[in-house]
Amino acid sequence: MKKGLLIVIDGTDGSGKTTQINLLSKFLKEKRIPFKVISFPRYGQNKYAKAVQDYLEGKFGSIEKVDPYQISTYYAGDRLLAKPEIEKWINEGEMVIANRYVSSNKAHMGANLPPNRRAKFFKWLNNLEYRENSIPKENLTILLMVDPKVGQINVLAKESSDLHEENLSHLEAANKIYLALSQKEKNWIVVNCMKNGRMRTPEDIHLEIVKNLQDMLLSPS
Repeated sequence: MKKGLLIVIDGTDGSGKTTQINLLSKFLKEKRIPFKVISFPRYGQNKYAKAVQDYLEGKFGSIEKVDPYQISTYYAGDRLLAKPEIEKWINEGEMVIANRYVSSNKAHMGANLPPNRRAKFFKWLNNLEYRENSIPKENLTILLMVDPKVGQINVLAKESSDLHEENLSHLEAANKIYLALSQKEKNWIVVNCMKNGRMRTPEDIHLEIVKNLQDMLLSPS
């Protein structure tokens, strides 16, 4: 049986990750490509996700007061508990689509640190996630890029918002980190979700994602 793949869909808040994963799921079903979807944090499933939820609801205090290293252990703990399931899917030949992954932790927790402390944090986080916890390494990260101001408008249109979504400066800092990561780390694709200052249609963005997947992952070896 051919080994599966881990595909991460990431991007700052309001970039349409869930919408694109739903469209991609429909495409994979039509093509009869076996797949599974997992979204992080996995709220309601474990104590680590609950701690993340508490943080995002402001129960640990403001962004400026929390310890990014401490909060990162909660995000990482949630992924560690999902590790056996993800590994099982990959070993069974499934394409695993992850809504957020380590990249999201780097961007959002890195945004809570001064720029001169981020490289050390990224090194620490890579060691925690990929060496100590040995979670599966992603084969491809698809970054949905959107103007943070537009993204914030998108998320604030919902019934509720969290600590990150309400803070434009945080979203802007996270967006810059995402872009920097896309240039430094391997196997990243950036999909610009904007055109002429407005969001492209979900269907248009979906077609670009599918083309990239077909070109890089689904073509015969």
